Amino acid sequence: MSKISIVTDSTSDIPIDLIKKYNIKVVPLYVNFEDKSYIDDGVDITVSQFYEKLSQAKVLPKSAQPSPSDFVKAYNEVLESCDSIISIHISKKMSGTIDSAEMAKKELGKDITIIDSELVHIPLGLCVLKAAQLAQEGKSKDEIVNAVNEFRNKVNVLFIPKTLKYLIMGGRIGRAKGLIASILEINPILTLHLGEVSQYKTTRRWNQAKNELVESIKNMVKDPSKMYAYVSDSNAKEEGDDLLERVKKEINPKEIKRTYIGAIVGIHLGPGAVAVTFYEE
Repeated sequence: MSKISIVTDSTSDIPIDLIKKYNIKVVPLYVNFEDKSYIDDGVDITVSQFYEKLSQAKVLPKSAQPSPSDFVKAYNEVLESCDSIISIHISKKMSGTIDSAEMAKKELGKDITIIDSELVHIPLGLCVLKAAQLAQEGKSKDEIVNAVNEFRNKVNVLFIPKTLKYLIMGGRIGRAKGLIASILEINPILTLHLGEVSQYKTTRRWNQAKNELVESIKNMVKDPSKMYAYVSDSNAKEEGDDLLERVKKEINPKEIKRTYIGAIVGIHLGPGAVAVTFYEE
Protein backbone atom coordinates (compact mmCIF):
# COMPACT_ATOMS: atom_id res chain seq x y z
CA MET A 1 0.00 0.00 0.00
CA SER A 2 1.38 3.40 -0.96
CA LYS A 3 2.05 5.97 1.72
CA ILE A 4 0.08 9.20 1.40
CA SER A 5 1.28 12.52 2.84
CA ILE A 6 -0.82 15.59 3.47
CA VAL A 7 0.32 19.09 2.52
CA THR A 8 -1.40 22.40 3.27
CA ASP A 9 -0.53 26.08 3.63
CA SER A 10 -0.13 28.36 6.62
CA THR A 11 -3.61 29.88 6.34
CA SER A 12 -4.95 26.64 7.86
CA ASP A 13 -3.82 27.88 11.31
CA ILE A 14 -3.23 24.35 12.58
CA PRO A 15 -1.53 24.31 16.01
CA ILE A 16 2.07 23.11 15.84
CA ASP A 17 1.46 20.09 18.09
CA LEU A 18 -1.11 18.71 15.64
CA ILE A 19 1.14 19.44 12.66
CA LYS A 20 3.82 17.31 14.30
CA LYS A 21 1.41 14.61 15.48
CA TYR A 22 0.03 14.00 11.99
CA ASN A 23 3.24 14.81 10.09
CA ILE A 24 1.56 17.51 7.99
CA LYS A 25 3.72 19.54 5.63
CA VAL A 26 2.84 23.24 5.77
CA VAL A 27 3.89 25.54 2.94
CA PRO A 28 4.00 29.08 4.35
CA LEU A 29 2.67 32.22 2.71
CA TYR A 30 4.43 35.56 3.15
CA VAL A 31 3.59 38.67 5.15
CA ASN A 32 4.93 41.83 3.53
CA PHE A 33 5.20 44.94 5.67
CA GLU A 34 6.64 48.16 4.26
CA ASP A 35 10.04 47.56 5.80
CA LYS A 36 10.35 43.78 5.61
CA SER A 37 8.93 40.54 4.26
CA TYR A 38 8.35 37.65 6.65
CA ILE A 39 7.75 33.94 6.15
CA ASP A 40 4.49 32.95 7.83
CA ASP A 41 5.99 29.93 9.54
CA GLY A 42 5.61 30.92 13.19
CA VAL A 43 9.39 31.30 13.43
CA ASP A 44 10.34 34.18 11.13
CA ILE A 45 7.47 36.06 12.75
CA THR A 46 5.25 34.70 15.52
CA VAL A 47 1.53 35.42 15.72
CA SER A 48 2.00 37.77 18.69
CA GLN A 49 4.86 39.59 16.95
CA PHE A 50 2.69 39.97 13.84
CA TYR A 51 -0.19 41.63 15.71
CA GLU A 52 2.20 43.92 17.58
CA LYS A 53 3.73 45.00 14.27
CA LEU A 54 0.29 45.30 12.65
CA SER A 55 -0.88 47.66 15.41
CA GLN A 56 2.06 49.96 14.67
CA ALA A 57 1.91 49.78 10.88
CA LYS A 58 0.95 52.92 8.97
CA VAL A 59 0.32 50.94 5.79
CA LEU A 60 -1.61 47.68 5.74
CA PRO A 61 0.75 44.74 5.16
CA LYS A 62 0.05 42.42 2.27
CA SER A 63 0.02 38.67 2.06
CA ALA A 64 1.73 36.82 -0.79
CA GLN A 65 1.23 33.26 -1.96
CA PRO A 66 4.03 30.69 -1.92
CA SER A 67 5.92 30.51 -5.22
CA PRO A 68 5.82 27.40 -7.45
CA SER A 69 9.42 26.76 -6.37
CA ASP A 70 8.31 26.79 -2.72
CA PHE A 71 5.88 24.01 -3.55
CA VAL A 72 8.44 22.09 -5.63
CA LYS A 73 10.79 22.15 -2.63
CA ALA A 74 8.05 21.09 -0.20
CA TYR A 75 6.73 18.34 -2.45
CA ASN A 76 10.22 16.96 -3.07
CA GLU A 77 10.88 16.84 0.68
CA VAL A 78 7.63 14.97 1.28
CA LEU A 79 8.15 12.58 -1.64
CA GLU A 80 11.35 11.31 -0.04
CA SER A 81 9.19 9.31 2.36
CA CYS A 82 5.89 8.84 0.51
CA ASP A 83 4.48 7.81 -2.85
CA SER A 84 1.53 10.16 -3.08
CA ILE A 85 0.45 13.62 -1.90
CA ILE A 86 -2.89 15.21 -1.13
CA SER A 87 -2.44 18.99 -1.05
CA ILE A 88 -5.33 20.94 0.52
CA HIS A 89 -5.38 24.73 0.37
CA ILE A 90 -7.01 28.08 0.92
CA SER A 91 -9.86 29.01 -1.41
CA LYS A 92 -8.73 29.88 -4.90
CA LYS A 93 -10.95 32.96 -4.72
CA MET A 94 -8.87 34.29 -1.82
CA SER A 95 -5.34 33.45 -2.92
CA GLY A 96 -3.22 32.26 -5.79
CA THR A 97 -1.72 29.56 -3.58
CA ILE A 98 -3.40 26.74 -5.52
CA ASP A 99 -2.09 28.17 -8.81
CA SER A 100 1.46 27.83 -7.46
CA ALA A 101 0.72 24.30 -6.27
CA GLU A 102 -0.65 23.34 -9.70
CA MET A 103 2.46 24.67 -11.44
CA ALA A 104 4.68 22.71 -9.08
CA LYS A 105 2.66 19.55 -9.71
CA LYS A 106 3.02 20.01 -13.46
CA GLU A 107 6.76 20.50 -13.17
CA LEU A 108 7.26 17.43 -11.00
CA GLY A 109 4.85 15.09 -12.78
CA LYS A 110 4.26 13.13 -9.56
CA ASP A 111 1.14 11.64 -7.94
CA ILE A 112 -0.19 14.85 -6.37
CA THR A 113 -3.88 15.62 -5.84
CA ILE A 114 -4.66 19.28 -5.16
CA ILE A 115 -7.90 20.25 -3.43
CA ASP A 116 -9.42 23.73 -3.34
CA SER A 117 -11.07 23.63 0.08
CA GLU A 118 -12.99 26.86 -0.65
CA LEU A 119 -12.16 27.61 2.98
CA VAL A 120 -9.53 29.29 5.14
CA HIS A 121 -8.47 29.36 8.81
CA ILE A 122 -9.68 26.56 11.11
CA PRO A 123 -12.30 25.26 8.63
CA LEU A 124 -9.41 24.54 6.24
CA GLY A 125 -7.33 23.20 9.10
CA LEU A 126 -10.03 20.74 10.11
CA CYS A 127 -10.24 19.38 6.58
CA VAL A 128 -6.48 18.92 6.58
CA LEU A 129 -6.57 17.15 9.94
CA LYS A 130 -9.34 14.87 8.71
CA ALA A 131 -7.19 13.92 5.72
CA ALA A 132 -4.11 13.38 7.89
CA GLN A 133 -5.98 11.17 10.33
CA LEU A 134 -7.33 9.00 7.51
CA ALA A 135 -3.89 8.80 5.90
CA GLN A 136 -2.43 7.53 9.17
CA GLU A 137 -5.21 4.93 9.26
CA GLY A 138 -4.07 3.67 5.88
CA LYS A 139 -7.07 4.81 3.84
CA SER A 140 -6.73 5.06 0.07
CA LYS A 141 -6.34 8.36 -1.76
CA ASP A 142 -9.88 8.15 -3.15
CA GLU A 143 -11.29 7.45 0.31
CA ILE A 144 -9.44 10.44 1.78
CA VAL A 145 -10.40 12.84 -1.01
CA ASN A 146 -14.06 11.79 -0.83
CA ALA A 147 -14.07 12.12 2.96
CA VAL A 148 -12.55 15.62 2.79
CA ASN A 149 -15.07 16.77 0.18
CA GLU A 150 -17.91 15.46 2.33
CA PHE A 151 -16.51 16.83 5.58
CA ARG A 152 -15.90 20.37 4.33
CA ASN A 153 -19.62 20.77 3.70
CA LYS A 154 -20.26 20.12 7.40
CA VAL A 155 -17.92 22.82 8.67
CA ASN A 156 -19.32 26.24 9.50
CA VAL A 157 -17.58 29.40 10.63
CA LEU A 158 -18.83 32.75 11.86
CA PHE A 159 -16.48 35.74 12.19
CA ILE A 160 -17.01 39.05 13.93
CA PRO A 161 -14.41 41.63 12.86
CA LYS A 162 -14.04 44.75 15.00
CA THR A 163 -13.98 46.72 11.76
CA LEU A 164 -14.36 45.99 8.04
CA LYS A 165 -11.48 48.34 7.24
CA TYR A 166 -8.91 45.57 6.86
CA LEU A 167 -11.14 43.36 4.70
CA ILE A 168 -11.89 46.25 2.38
CA MET A 169 -8.26 47.40 2.16
CA GLY A 170 -7.10 43.84 1.56
CA GLY A 171 -9.67 43.26 -1.18
CA ARG A 172 -11.15 40.21 0.57
CA ILE A 173 -14.65 41.47 1.27
CA GLY A 174 -16.11 39.21 -1.46
CA ARG A 175 -19.88 38.92 -1.29
CA ALA A 176 -20.03 41.33 1.62
CA LYS A 177 -19.30 44.33 -0.63
CA GLY A 178 -22.74 45.75 0.04
CA LEU A 179 -21.65 46.48 3.58
CA ILE A 180 -19.13 49.10 2.56
CA ALA A 181 -21.60 51.96 2.29
CA SER A 182 -22.64 51.59 5.91
CA ILE A 183 -19.31 50.48 7.36
CA LEU A 184 -19.43 53.00 10.20
CA GLU A 185 -22.91 52.01 11.28
CA ILE A 186 -22.74 48.23 11.56
CA ASN A 187 -20.95 45.35 13.25
CA PRO A 188 -21.55 42.43 10.89
CA ILE A 189 -21.23 38.71 11.36
CA LEU A 190 -19.39 37.20 8.40
CA THR A 191 -19.03 33.67 7.10
CA LEU A 192 -17.51 31.81 4.16
CA HIS A 193 -19.72 31.00 1.20
CA LEU A 194 -18.65 29.66 -2.20
CA GLY A 195 -15.03 30.35 -1.34
CA GLU A 196 -15.47 34.00 -0.36
CA VAL A 197 -16.09 36.14 2.69
CA SER A 198 -19.83 36.71 2.83
CA GLN A 199 -22.27 38.58 5.01
CA TYR A 200 -24.16 36.26 7.35
CA LYS A 201 -26.02 38.76 9.49
CA THR A 202 -25.92 42.48 10.20
CA THR A 203 -25.89 43.89 13.71
CA ARG A 204 -25.38 47.37 15.08
CA ARG A 205 -23.11 46.83 18.07
CA TRP A 206 -20.29 44.52 19.14
CA ASN A 207 -22.19 42.93 22.04
CA GLN A 208 -25.23 42.45 19.84
CA ALA A 209 -23.03 40.73 17.27
CA LYS A 210 -21.74 38.29 19.89
CA ASN A 211 -25.29 37.60 21.07
CA GLU A 212 -26.44 36.98 17.50
CA LEU A 213 -23.46 34.74 16.79
CA VAL A 214 -24.32 32.45 19.71
CA GLU A 215 -28.02 32.42 18.78
CA SER A 216 -27.13 31.63 15.17
CA ILE A 217 -25.07 28.63 16.23
CA LYS A 218 -27.99 27.39 18.34
CA ASN A 219 -30.22 27.58 15.28
CA MET A 220 -27.71 25.89 12.97
CA VAL A 221 -26.79 22.98 15.23
CA LYS A 222 -29.26 20.12 15.46
CA ASP A 223 -27.58 18.15 18.27
CA PRO A 224 -25.08 19.97 20.52
CA SER A 225 -23.97 16.63 21.98
CA LYS A 226 -22.39 15.91 18.57
CA MET A 227 -20.95 19.39 18.09
CA TYR A 228 -17.26 20.26 17.99
CA ALA A 229 -16.31 23.93 18.27
CA TYR A 230 -13.17 26.04 17.99
CA VAL A 231 -13.08 29.62 19.25
CA SER A 232 -10.34 31.82 17.84
CA ASP A 233 -9.30 35.46 18.05
CA SER A 234 -6.96 37.96 16.46
CA ASN A 235 -5.12 39.41 19.44
CA ALA A 236 -8.36 39.66 21.45
CA LYS A 237 -7.85 37.04 24.15
CA GLU A 238 -10.44 38.36 26.60
CA GLU A 239 -13.11 38.57 23.91
CA GLY A 240 -12.28 35.06 22.71
CA ASP A 241 -12.31 33.65 26.24
CA ASP A 242 -15.67 35.30 26.92
CA LEU A 243 -17.13 33.88 23.71
CA LEU A 244 -15.86 30.40 24.57
CA GLU A 245 -17.54 30.52 27.99
CA ARG A 246 -20.80 31.65 26.42
CA VAL A 247 -20.77 28.86 23.85
CA LYS A 248 -19.99 26.37 26.62
CA LYS A 249 -22.77 27.63 28.86
CA GLU A 250 -25.51 28.24 26.29
CA ILE A 251 -24.85 25.44 23.81
CA ASN A 252 -22.72 22.89 25.69
CA PRO A 253 -20.97 21.23 22.72
CA LYS A 254 -19.35 17.82 22.99
CA GLU A 255 -15.94 19.45 22.64
CA ILE A 256 -14.74 23.04 22.48
CA LYS A 257 -11.18 24.24 21.94
CA ARG A 258 -9.41 27.57 22.01
CA THR A 259 -7.12 28.64 19.19
CA TYR A 260 -5.90 31.69 17.28
CA ILE A 261 -6.36 33.58 14.02
CA GLY A 262 -3.00 33.50 12.26
CA ALA A 263 -1.12 36.27 10.50
CA ILE A 264 -2.45 35.83 6.95
CA VAL A 265 -6.10 35.80 7.99
CA GLY A 266 -5.29 38.47 10.58
CA ILE A 267 -4.13 40.87 7.87
CA HIS A 268 -7.64 40.88 6.44
CA LEU A 269 -9.74 40.59 9.61
CA GLY A 270 -7.57 42.98 11.58
CA PRO A 271 -6.96 42.88 15.33
CA GLY A 272 -9.84 42.40 17.75
CA ALA A 273 -11.80 39.85 15.72
CA VAL A 274 -13.30 36.64 17.08
CA ALA A 275 -14.55 33.54 15.28
CA VAL A 276 -16.28 30.26 16.02
CA THR A 277 -15.74 27.25 13.76
CA PHE A 278 -18.07 24.31 14.37
CA TYR A 279 -19.45 21.10 12.94
CA GLU A 280 -21.49 18.10 14.01
CA GLU A 281 -20.30 14.50 13.88
